[in-house]
Amino acid sequence: MDSVNTSAWREPKAIISLVGIILLAGIVTVAIIRDRIVNQPQWQVNVTGQGKIFYQPDTAEVVIGLQVDRAYSAELAMKQLSDKMDKIVAAVKAADVPAEDIITQNFSLYPQYDYRDGVQTSAGYSANQQVIVKVKDINNSKDKLAKVIGDATKAGANQIVGINFSVSNIEELKQQARVKAIQDARGKAGSLATAAGVRLGKVVGWWENVVQAPGLPYYADRAMGIGGGGGSSTPTVPTGEQEIIVEVTVNYKVK
Repeated sequence: MDSVNTSAWREPKAIISLVGIILLAGIVTVAIIRDRIVNQPQWQVNVTGQGKIFYQPDTAEVVIGLQVDRAYSAELAMKQLSDKMDKIVAAVKAADVPAEDIITQNFSLYPQYDYRDGVQTSAGYSANQQVIVKVKDINNSKDKLAKVIGDATKAGANQIVGINFSVSNIEELKQQARVKAIQDARGKAGSLATAAGVRLGKVVGWWENVVQAPGLPYYADRAMGIGGGGGSSTPTVPTGEQEIIVEVTVNYKVK
């Protein structure tokens, strides 16, 4: 009798059936484990709050440039650029900007050509240099930024590429905005829960999104010519009031 049963299990169909049962059991087990790991718990609700903080910028970064055109040689273009830029940097330093806050952003030298009747002829050489000037404490000295720009143009600068305003205690302000956003989310959650007739349990997660903050690209998209230097007027550069906006989404467990 035992020998008959043993031989029966040795039949190909019986072996295939056994393997199929084992594989099916494995698939079911994996599915259960995956379901427990991947599927998020049910009965949760997300509420988004927003926090705004207004502030006065205390730092400005202005890109000041010098363009030299149609010098008859590359050496002359570089000499003119160097001589004029030395005067510009000296004027900026005299406006109470330390040397470490003046950084070269762009430096270029290239030939220029004229075209007449389809023929290309040399028209000399052009050179360009741009420096980022960081002007600090502008909230306490309203005319400091305007003076830096005005003195630079008087010394020969003929490009202002753009200005970016920022604040030194940005992380502290972001934290204040986060707290306000969470408070806003809590207020909304309470109102929504009351309207829906449910009770909210503990917070099971949250995440944030900074909608607006300092550090955006320069306001000007391209260089703006401002003449050949030697101007006598001081520009008006209002900083205005800036804001930081942070959104925080809070995930609540519904009881």
